[in-house]
Amino acid sequence: MKFKSLACTGISFFSLLQPIVSLSATKQPNILFFMVDDMGWQDTSVPFWDQETPFNRIFHTPNMERLAQQGVKFTSAYACSISSPTRISLFTGMNAARHRVTNWTLYRNQEVDSKHKVLDYPQWNVNGLSPTTGVERTCHALPLAQALKDGGYYTIHCGKAHFGAIGTPGENPLNLGFDVNIAGHACGGPGSYLGEDNYGDFPGKEKNIWAVPGLEKYHGTDVFLTEALTREAIAHLDNRDKKKPFFLYMSHYAVHVPVKADKRFYQKYLDRGLDKRDAAYATLVEGMDKSLGDLMDYLQQNKLSDNTIIIFMSDNGGLSVEPSVRSGKPNTHNWPLNSGKGSAYEGGIREPMIVSWPGVTKAGTSCDDYLMIEDFYPTLLEMANVDMPKTPQVIDGKSFVPLLTGKGQNPSEGRSLYWNFPNNWGPTGPGIGATCSIRKDDWKLVYYYETGRKELFNIRTDISEERDLSAEEPERVEKLSEELGNYLREVGGQRPIFKETGKPTPWPDEIKDSNNPYSTN
Repeated sequence: MKFKSLACTGISFFSLLQPIVSLSATKQPNILFFMVDDMGWQDTSVPFWDQETPFNRIFHTPNMERLAQQGVKFTSAYACSISSPTRISLFTGMNAARHRVTNWTLYRNQEVDSKHKVLDYPQWNVNGLSPTTGVERTCHALPLAQALKDGGYYTIHCGKAHFGAIGTPGENPLNLGFDVNIAGHACGGPGSYLGEDNYGDFPGKEKNIWAVPGLEKYHGTDVFLTEALTREAIAHLDNRDKKKPFFLYMSHYAVHVPVKADKRFYQKYLDRGLDKRDAAYATLVEGMDKSLGDLMDYLQQNKLSDNTIIIFMSDNGGLSVEPSVRSGKPNTHNWPLNSGKGSAYEGGIREPMIVSWPGVTKAGTSCDDYLMIEDFYPTLLEMANVDMPKTPQVIDGKSFVPLLTGKGQNPSEGRSLYWNFPNNWGPTGPGIGATCSIRKDDWKLVYYYETGRKELFNIRTDISEERDLSAEEPERVEKLSEELGNYLREVGGQRPIFKETGKPTPWPDEIKDSNNPYSTN
C-alpha cells in the first residue's frame, strides 16, 4: 500500500530513498519499554511542540535528547488521563470505554471515586485486569506480556505495576506473563522514594500498603528509588535467559507523588533559583532520565543496541493541580497544553513519546500523526514478529508500524480516538470531571456528563483549547456527538447516574439544544 502521509517528517521521504528492513525476515528484537508515571508533555528538555518553551529550559533530560536523536519523536501520542486505564489499555489493546477500568484501582471491590453532590458513578471494573475468568469486576484479557512470552520472549517487569486490586490475580505481574517481577504490586505510587525510609516501609511503624516491595537490600541506604530500580533491572538483564529476546517493561514510579528531592541533582536546581518544590520535581525528572541513559549504556556496552527497540512513554499528563508539588498557577504546568492529569484537555492525555528501532526508524525525525495507548499492543507484537494470538478481548488498537517504517496505510488517517471517564478523580480544574471525548482529524469534542455541556476545539490551530467553537460549528458538533455516542453504546461504555432521579446521564448525541442541555429526544 502507498503511504499517504508526510506528517512523520523525514520518514516517508526516507522510505523512498532507502529500502526498509523486511520485518518478517529480521531476528526477533529485544524490546525496552520505558514508562514514566505522571510525566507531562513539557517535563523534559526535548521539545514536543514546534518550538522550545520555558518548561523545556527548566528540565535537564540529556538521555531523552539522545534517544530522540537516534529515533522518532511523536508529538501527538495519547493515553488516558489517569494511570490504571492507561496501563490496562496498554496491556490489553482495548479502549478504556470497553475494558471499563476507568479510574485508578487499589482495594478489591472498592470504588475510589470522590463523592459528588449531583452524580453517582457506574459499577466500573474496580479490580482491574485479570488473566483468568471468574474474578468479579475485572477485565479478562490475554496480557501483552503473556502474548510476548508465548511468542518466545523473556519478560521482565520493573517498577510500578498498578494492573489489579489488592487480593486479585492482576496485582502480581508474575500472573500477567512476566518471568520476573521487580517491585511491582497493586499500589500506584511509592510510599517513599528514599532508601532511608525503606521506600515507605517506615522503621517502627505499621505496615504501609504503599511501601515498594522487594527492595530490602537497599533499606537504610541513601539509594534513591529510581536508582534502585535501575540497578535491579540491569542485574536481571545480566541474569536473563540469553537464548531468548527480552521484553523489559521499565515502569518507573517517578514522577508520581510524594515528590521527594533526589539529592544527586537537587542543589543544581536550587542554584538556578528554582522554588524548592520545582527543584525537587526536576530531580525526579532528571533521575528518570539518568535511568534511561544507564539502560542505553548497558545495551551499548553489551552489544545489544543494534537489536533492541526502545520505546519511551508516559501514562498520563503531568500533575498540575497541587500547589504543594509545583509552584506557580495550578493547571498551567503543561502549557501550551491546557490543564493536566485527570483532565480531558490535552494536558491530561497528550504524552511525550519516542521510539528508536535500529535499522527501521530514521534518526532524528518527528511524527505529528496521532495514536492511542491501546495501539501499543498490536504494534509491539508486530515489532516482535509474534502473530496476533487468539484473545478473549477485542483489540481496539491499531498498529502504528507504518508510521515507523514509512510503508503501508497511515493508521491515523481518518481515524477517531475516544476517551470515556464517567468517574470523579477528586481534584478540580479545567476539563477535570466526568467526561467523554472524541478526536477526529484536527477536531476534538469534549462532553460533560453532569451539565450536558459540549466544547469543540480545532487542535491543529488551537493546541491550548482556548477557543470553544461549538456555537460556530453546530453541524460538526452534531456529527461528532453522534459518532461518540454510538461508539460508547457499541463497546458497552458506562455513564454516571443522577442522584436525584436515579437515571443515567444522557449520551452526548442525546443532547440536542445547547441552550437547554437536558432537552433530550
